[in-house]
Amino acid sequence: MMKPALQLRLGQQLTMTPQLQQAIRLLQLPALDLQAAIREALESNVMLEAEDEPDTISLEELGGQPEPAPEGGDEPSAAERDETVVEIGDDYEPNASSSSSDAPWSGSGDDEQDQEFADQSGRTLRDHLNWQLDLGRLSPRELTIGRALIDAINDDGYLSEDPAEVVAGLQPGVDATPEELELMLYVVQHLDPTGVGARSVAECIGLQLEQLDPATPGRALALRIAENHLGALAEQQFPALRRSLQCTPDELEQAVALVRSCHPRPGSIIESARTEYVVPDVFVRRSERGWSVELNAAALPRVRLNDSYAGLITRAAEHAVMRTQLQEARWLLRSLEIRNDTLLRVARCIVQRQAAFLELGDESMQPMVLKDVADEVEMHESTISRVTTGKYMHTPRGVYEFRFFFSSHVGGEDGSEVSSTAIRAKIRKLIASEEAASPLSDSRIAELLSQDGVQVARRTVAKYREAIGIAPSSERRRHTARRGPGAIDPLITRRPPCS
Repeated sequence: MMKPALQLRLGQQLTMTPQLQQAIRLLQLPALDLQAAIREALESNVMLEAEDEPDTISLEELGGQPEPAPEGGDEPSAAERDETVVEIGDDYEPNASSSSSDAPWSGSGDDEQDQEFADQSGRTLRDHLNWQLDLGRLSPRELTIGRALIDAINDDGYLSEDPAEVVAGLQPGVDATPEELELMLYVVQHLDPTGVGARSVAECIGLQLEQLDPATPGRALALRIAENHLGALAEQQFPALRRSLQCTPDELEQAVALVRSCHPRPGSIIESARTEYVVPDVFVRRSERGWSVELNAAALPRVRLNDSYAGLITRAAEHAVMRTQLQEARWLLRSLEIRNDTLLRVARCIVQRQAAFLELGDESMQPMVLKDVADEVEMHESTISRVTTGKYMHTPRGVYEFRFFFSSHVGGEDGSEVSSTAIRAKIRKLIASEEAASPLSDSRIAELLSQDGVQVARRTVAKYREAIGIAPSSERRRHTARRGPGAIDPLITRRPPCS
């Protein structure tokens, strides 16, 4: 018979302390979210305070001349200039201060900045339509049906629900007849913006064309195209359209111009998204000795310990809450220092590895994965993943997310590795320089890349070509034939936005 017993065992296990959890959370926050977190900490912890700008005046503001560059042996040699050097800028200090305009989370200047950039209208598409509906001389019953239809309109301006479902939603309060529903749908479809309330793209374009003067050249033909031939127009089958509509090329051109002038998403005119700004975390500049990496001083939280309150704390029992807040404030400041140091180390490693890209462009991008950076900075891959998510680097070539510099690789003939970003750049360059009458096929592009030392399969070329938004050779050939020789195809000049 088994009896219960107590056993004592000693062992070790890894646990995440509250300090470590806080450091990890701050590490993965983007610049704007970090400022919001620091603002919240300032409001909840009396042991923290925002730093003020020191009263300093630069030499240039006083009209003085900057110190001359050192002469003689201090000038770098030619060998030193050729070698890629990554420096850490001197502007970063853990407790450096910045102006109120540089720190949007600080106390002064918040209202002016918010009023300058924020969208104060706050009006949605539904608000705009309901406002117009209230101006009409409608009965309460008609207003109820009209508001129900407006609620069923999505942000693009289309009626997303079946009218029968709208009627069912009004019951048992209002039992609308099909005639009343059609009447109110007609009223809603003739509100501003024109084309709102349509159930399809053809109906949306037709509503906009009906608002034109009946004497507009090509209006009747454009209505026929919108009703029955939008698919053929999208595929640019102009000969088939002329045969179906029995019109001349000039008449078809006028009608097509009217159709293309219509807005396929009328709701987006009113429902405009709020502008989101990218705040770079790191600045990369070209210096005499190489590439200089500096943290963005404006994005760094300027917060410090409130020494006045900290000095008043004693060991008394009534100060237990204050001592807890003091410890939390110290943890927060230490976590911010760790975040800044880690961010700078990772950015410096990326710049060292991708110096060729900064110098020459996409075709010189080097293959790099998270493990490469993790091994060099002696951190875990998960930490590098947190650092590179939502963080941006301002370079002479533009603003890029840290993750942009990481890409898979393809083996070359000489055993070297080529980045997938570089292969996409080479494909874009080959297609941009192809003859308009005979576009390069994916197989031919794979052969040209093979001659350049990059071994890729045809399906890999097709995958990269689709990723950068370039149409296949058959479609590029048809597009060139329609536009005429010598025309520039927008499909092969469009560059996808960077991260």
